Amino acid sequence: MKRNFLFLFLIFSGAVLLFNSCGSSGSGDGLYSSDIVKNPNTAGGKSDAGNMPVMEFEKDFHDFGKLIQGEKVSYNFKFTNSGKSDLIISKVSSSCGCTVPDFPKTPVKPGETNKITVKFDSEGRRGFQNKSITILSNTQPNSTVLRIKAQIVLPEEME
Repeated sequence: MKRNFLFLFLIFSGAVLLFNSCGSSGSGDGLYSSDIVKNPNTAGGKSDAGNMPVMEFEKDFHDFGKLIQGEKVSYNFKFTNSGKSDLIISKVSSSCGCTVPDFPKTPVKPGETNKITVKFDSEGRRGFQNKSITILSNTQPNSTVLRIKAQIVLPEEME
């Protein structure tokens, strides 16, 4: 009797896990569904990359120079969609909690210019700081990395 009960319990538990794991919507923590991602590369060798959005930055690196510890600064990374379809940024993340990105949540039309604002808080930091900001979008390749750096000094060390 105990053996039958254990067997039924295991079957029921497995069924619950299976249905719960397959019932997720798969939306993740991004703004858009993965259904919008198009891969222009095919097994047949034909490519549709010419119709993809292209994210072109004026510059992908910014040096804040010397900052006094505790200073908060920001920089706008300007970009243009030089491709032939709407550019959709699904997620922007940074390598550290002291670096906070803000990005357009609506599609950027071909030919339009926009910006990704990166705020850096030097509180509790000291010395040279190098941070990266990773952008996930519907471009090919689908990720772009921006970088910032700064040298953090105490007020008495400032020249």
